[in-house]
Amino acid sequence: MIRPQDALDYHENGRRGKIEVRPTKPCLTQRDLSLAYTPGVAEPCLAIQKNPDDAYRYTIKGNLVAVISNGTAVLGLGNIGALSGKPVFEGKAVLFKRFADIDVFDIEVNTLDVDEFVRTVQLISPTFGGINLEDIRAPECFEIERRLTETLDIPVFHDDQHGTAIITSAALINGLELVGKGIGEVNIVVNGAGAAAIACANLFVDLGADPKRILMCDSKGVLHEGRRSGMNRYKEAYVRKTPHRTLAQALKGADVFVGVSVANAVEAPMLSAMAPKPLIFALANPIPEIGYEEARQARPDAIVATGRSDFPNQVNNVLGYPFVFRGALDVRARRISRQMEKAASRALAALAREPVPPVVAKAYGMAELRFGPEYIIPKPFDARVMSWVAPAVAHAAIESGVARLPIQDMPAYRLSLAARLDRSQEVFRTILTKARGAPKRIVFPEGENESILKACQEIVDEGLAKPILLGDPAGLQAKIRDMGLDLGDVAMIDPRADGRLGAYTDELYRQRERKGFTRAECLRRIRMPNYFGAMMVQRGDADGVLSGITRSYADTIRPALQVIGLAPGRRVVAGLYILALEQRTFLFADTTVNIEPTAQQMAEIALAAAGVAQFFEIEPRVAFLSFSNFGSTRHPLTGKSREAMEITRRLDPGLTCDGEMQIDTAVSPDHAQSLFPFSRVLGDANILIFPDLNAGNIAYKLIHRVAGASAIGPILMGMAKPVNILSDASSVSEIVSMAALTSVEAQERVL
Repeated sequence: MIRPQDALDYHENGRRGKIEVRPTKPCLTQRDLSLAYTPGVAEPCLAIQKNPDDAYRYTIKGNLVAVISNGTAVLGLGNIGALSGKPVFEGKAVLFKRFADIDVFDIEVNTLDVDEFVRTVQLISPTFGGINLEDIRAPECFEIERRLTETLDIPVFHDDQHGTAIITSAALINGLELVGKGIGEVNIVVNGAGAAAIACANLFVDLGADPKRILMCDSKGVLHEGRRSGMNRYKEAYVRKTPHRTLAQALKGADVFVGVSVANAVEAPMLSAMAPKPLIFALANPIPEIGYEEARQARPDAIVATGRSDFPNQVNNVLGYPFVFRGALDVRARRISRQMEKAASRALAALAREPVPPVVAKAYGMAELRFGPEYIIPKPFDARVMSWVAPAVAHAAIESGVARLPIQDMPAYRLSLAARLDRSQEVFRTILTKARGAPKRIVFPEGENESILKACQEIVDEGLAKPILLGDPAGLQAKIRDMGLDLGDVAMIDPRADGRLGAYTDELYRQRERKGFTRAECLRRIRMPNYFGAMMVQRGDADGVLSGITRSYADTIRPALQVIGLAPGRRVVAGLYILALEQRTFLFADTTVNIEPTAQQMAEIALAAAGVAQFFEIEPRVAFLSFSNFGSTRHPLTGKSREAMEITRRLDPGLTCDGEMQIDTAVSPDHAQSLFPFSRVLGDANILIFPDLNAGNIAYKLIHRVAGASAIGPILMGMAKPVNILSDASSVSEIVSMAALTSVEAQERVL
């Protein structure tokens, strides 16, 4: 559940909005400035004047798309105006960058006049390598796109039309294959006669559908001969000679239903009249024409798709436009041809038939994904989509004669696409998806802290865990009301007055009676939230504990160590951070616990960190860090890192590890390969083992706070049961991530 204030806070907090512009060249010295601006900038200007195509060499043009709208058809909000739609268009920019590494300027044009809109885009078009028209109402969108396509020499793409058409066509191709029907033989009903509907029907025809077998409906019924009301010249193409006047009549005997209209437009009895094994694509969002479960119940033999992410077969435009533009930009296409659209659809359909990597299935909380009735199109977060769709689009652009820069080596091009992907968030998605699959009971000893309460609201809304708040229930409820939260039936427990105090005290006394604790001391400690929370986990009354935002690390970890202790076979507890940069993800250890670990302890920390990496399907490559490279400086500190590496190799000969090495040798491939080609870790380390707590703690904070890496941690490795500790600077989102991680750890107990 997304509350209005949640959405407003998301857009307002930190830097306003969702995007920013950053320089890509150094601007540190006077020489840099002279190159970036005057006088150096004159040289590329003169080169472009002589040869306009050089703009692709010397400027961002070749990787820059304009998302342009007048705000007349914004999502489900309608004609809210250009400025009001800006958050949506910024969001589109985020998706272009996230999925295809395409830069975007969003441009809001404040006019309803088609001539003014077209002229504005024509005048600014030299800036861009492509134009993505967004959220423009029909029928004006057809005219705008036609005129711009005819007058500009860069791709123009109205995503509401063609993006929907491409993804829906991919689903149609695979759905028909599964039910054994030919595209030229099926009867298709399209409900909705706007931009998306007409584009879908047009692409269906180009893929082989018989136009005579397509019936289109709008809010007034079937487009039929003799009808005059609510018509325009774009609808005229789908006027048919038919006795049917209503959607219910049109669906009789239909093989395919495609809804791009409004919520609840279809009732279950209407589906009963469809042909055997129908395809039902109810794509209205967020509420489809008929719900997924309702459609499946009415027609168990149907293949059903919706626009929603919480059901199988989501028709999501993000599978299309980023990669269509990626392929078009990379060949400097003059326009996006119908051949390019068909190629995109066919590539998506073909990818869905390929074996799905386990990491993709796990990201969606599934044991496996396999081509079939509940998987007919790829998932949006499948990293393979770009390397399938963009090359197919680029090849079609070359074949259809609209490419100005043909790709000579397509296999090399596919490899280059993989390097563009931002994989930094894959670990985070995996954690959240796994947590939703089987949310566990996580106790929060600092239940009265406002950040904890805000995080618990998100945890409950997202189904990531089942929070247990420690504190005075009356005070907690008052605070929750004052903050405008709704935590429903979240458990609230007062450790000072709970009925389990006696049993918990007895248990702690049993554990600590020969370690200096009297029974009175045990009772005093158990009344403390951190001891009580740890004992809840130890006794099975909770599955994990998360604390530390209001206490020092030592004061938070001590109760956990005394009550829960180390896992069998573990001799060291250590803290690990997962730090995700744009292109690489690292695991840092130890960052929080061991001040001066021995070589043996460093080896055990490395093995534990490798286990965490494998859990997230990251192939571990361990670097033992030092200020020395492979004996370049002889010192006890460098010798410890080298000895730790040797112990690790003995304990796990199959683990890729090396050291001692400096950080640039660990993470810079060029540096490592040129100077130390013998190393087993050639600049590709993803697990960094630090020689002491000073180095580890400073390094992770520097990368997280200064370099802006996304962070999960500290993950407490080596405990017998799930315990994790927050820092006093943890944000609400970081608390949510740690709660999800603790829940996942409780599910599988491998970290």
